[in-house]
Amino acid sequence: MSSDPRGDPPGEAPGPAGAARANRVSPLRFVLGFGLVSMMADFVYEGARAVIGPYLATLGASAALVGVVSGAGEAVALVLRMVTGRISDRTGRHWALSIGGYAITVVSVPLLALSGPLWSAVTLTVSERFGKAVRTPARDTMLAQAGVSLGRGWAFALHEALDQTGALAGPLLVAALLALTGSYRDGFAVLAAPGVVALVLVARLATRAPVPAAYDPGSGPRRSKAGSQQVHLAGFSRRFWHYAAFSGLSVAGYATFAVLSYHLQVRHVLPVAEIPLVYAVAMAAAALVALVAGRLYDRVGLRGLLALPPLAAAVPFLSFSLSPALVFAGGAVWGAAMGLHESTMRAAVADLVDPDRRGAGYGTFTALYGAAWLAGSATIGALYGYSIDAAVIFTVVMQALALGAFVPLLRTGPPAVTGAPGRS
Repeated sequence: MSSDPRGDPPGEAPGPAGAARANRVSPLRFVLGFGLVSMMADFVYEGARAVIGPYLATLGASAALVGVVSGAGEAVALVLRMVTGRISDRTGRHWALSIGGYAITVVSVPLLALSGPLWSAVTLTVSERFGKAVRTPARDTMLAQAGVSLGRGWAFALHEALDQTGALAGPLLVAALLALTGSYRDGFAVLAAPGVVALVLVARLATRAPVPAAYDPGSGPRRSKAGSQQVHLAGFSRRFWHYAAFSGLSVAGYATFAVLSYHLQVRHVLPVAEIPLVYAVAMAAAALVALVAGRLYDRVGLRGLLALPPLAAAVPFLSFSLSPALVFAGGAVWGAAMGLHESTMRAAVADLVDPDRRGAGYGTFTALYGAAWLAGSATIGALYGYSIDAAVIFTVVMQALALGAFVPLLRTGPPAVTGAPGRS
């Protein structure tokens, strides 16, 4: 017997009435539970991402290659969601996709400890990002369902804050090991432990809330107020595409941390053991900003993103300097921009598409986002090898274009929360 597209498991009577009896946790506990899962998973892969640029440099990679590899990893994590999002919508196997994606990630990272030549490290780096592509549309669909009664901005902000807590702890652990042993491989190997915890937690949450669609009385094939705007292309509203254009231009001028950390390694700005500390500062800033941004989104909508292009434009001036103090400040600004964007992005997409197309909406949006990040990261990496000033100019130009693309989004306030009684 097949799954209901709304997320009901085989054999479960569709709809909130039957599903509500299956869920044993409140929407808030569900969001916090998934936050803990993501916290442990971020402990794993953000710990690795904090040093992957310098690690690839030790294997002989150039700045351009680091930019391509890190950009390709983000593209895989984002572009493939166009496929996995539609699979999530059509099959309703949200839990299977979520658990499978987490498993791919938490296995790939510790295997970096065993990688030999450059190509194997590159393969595992991209594989870890593939796991994110598999799980994210399904997970975010379930979080969007649970976020109806909480406010989607706040629900995603809570999840993002817990997520970034793990992203802070992982780099700190790797930094400690690098200080003690000087070995990147030891740092990758120890990340297996939080990976096991993440898998145990997500499996337990799946048994306690098997039907997240029960949290959202608007789940199912109906058009929401947000989604009933003029359909422009591929079944999504014009406002959705304006938001996608703004996000793509902004992220195209936003260097991956691998490129920034490569600079710290090859220019000897910081000792190797201190580079993950910059990433930890970035993740702390992202967690704090995510909480503020989530509340801000519920009140003023997308207008809260006006701060994003100036923040992103400031990053290369700080992070490509030779001053340790400016580099740490750059890490904080980089993380603040990331927290602002990621906490708002998932809530906005949920509100800008119809409930039965959220997986496809997440997939389409992040595919464009990922393609733009790949192109931008590769360009910044190549320009860095030629001239740091050229990389800085490119970043500023892209953020100026992003501000121009934001103008159509200023016309209305916060979108209605779809699926919430009396608010759709």
